Formats: sequence, C-alpha cells, structure tokens
Amino acid sequence: MIKKLFYTIIFLLAGITFSLASELRGYDEFQIPAGYNIPIMSLQEFSTAYCEEGEALNFITTTDIYLYETNVIPKGTKITGFIDKKNEPVKGTNASMKVFLNKMYLPDGFEIPIKGYIYTANDNLIGGEMTPPLTWNRIPHYQRWTMFRAMGVLQCVPGAERKMGEHVTIAAGANLTMVLVAPINMSHTLIN
Repeated sequence: MIKKLFYTIIFLLAGITFSLASELRGYDEFQIPAGYNIPIMSLQEFSTAYCEEGEALNFITTTDIYLYETNVIPKGTKITGFIDKKNEPVKGTNASMKVFLNKMYLPDGFEIPIKGYIYTANDNLIGGEMTPPLTWNRIPHYQRWTMFRAMGVLQCVPGAERKMGEHVTIAAGANLTMVLVAPINMSHTLIN
C-alpha cells in the first residue's frame, strides 16, 4: 500500500515537472565554433605609441550573427579585450601589437566569456611590417639579347639599410574582424 502511494506521488511530481518544462522557452545550447569570424567596430582609438600591454579596449558587433534560425549574437553586442603583446618600432620594422578579446556582453547585460583575437593575415599581429629602404643602389642590368653588345641599363635596387619603424594606430570606428580561438557555448539568447 505504501509502495503504491509512493510511486503515485513520484509519477505525479514527474508529470508536473514535465508539463512545466515544456511550457518554458527552449534553452538549447548553441556552439559557435573556433575559427569563426565576427565583424566588430572599435569604440576607441588605440596605438602602440601611448597604450601599454594590458590596457582595456572596447568593441561592438556590427551585424547580427545567426546560427540556423536563431540570432545568437545581436548587432550592438559589446566585446571587451586588452592589448596582449606590444612591440616597439625598431629600425627596419614598424611597431606591432596583438589584441586579445575575452568577454562579450549581450544587450540585456548577460556576460559570456570568449577567447578571440583581432584577425590579421600576419598571425593576428597588427602592424609589424617591414619599413621602406633608406637608400637605393644603382646596379647595371644586362638584358640577354643585348649582352653580346655589352649594352645594359641601370636598375635601382634597395640598399642594405631600412628606415626607422613607425607606431601603428587603430582609429575609433575602425571596422575589424574578431576570430575565435575557442568555441563559444551560448546557452543564453535574446528573444525578440
């Protein structure tokens, strides 16, 4: 008798829990994979000339990011990060920096940890280009069909020395791309 009553109560509680869970909105977890590119915009100017490593930076997303039919990252989502690595300019190479992005704030204030960098083709290093040559040398260049007549032209080639490097600056409002280095597990999405 007590066993039957106990099982009846358990089944009733399970049925009530199931009916309540079916009425709640779907809390499906979405995973944005690593390597995904998200367009963002800088909210402030930052430069290797006056910013130090660890300085906080702010960005916002410029488009809605959809996964299937769900808007997982709405336009205007705030993204924060910091300067992870900074190299000063030297003779022959411009200054460079890497920007690591670590938090994303949805418009309703929900915070999601992320791992990403500002994308560049140079291993996510902003700047770091080779500077122009300081001098040009004139060297004779003989063309094959004129070699038997010993005629040639003078060709200018870069010298051994390069100019001093310059600081790199990203303006406020610059359109950039964030690349994810780890997947984002989104369990919280906004409902319109």
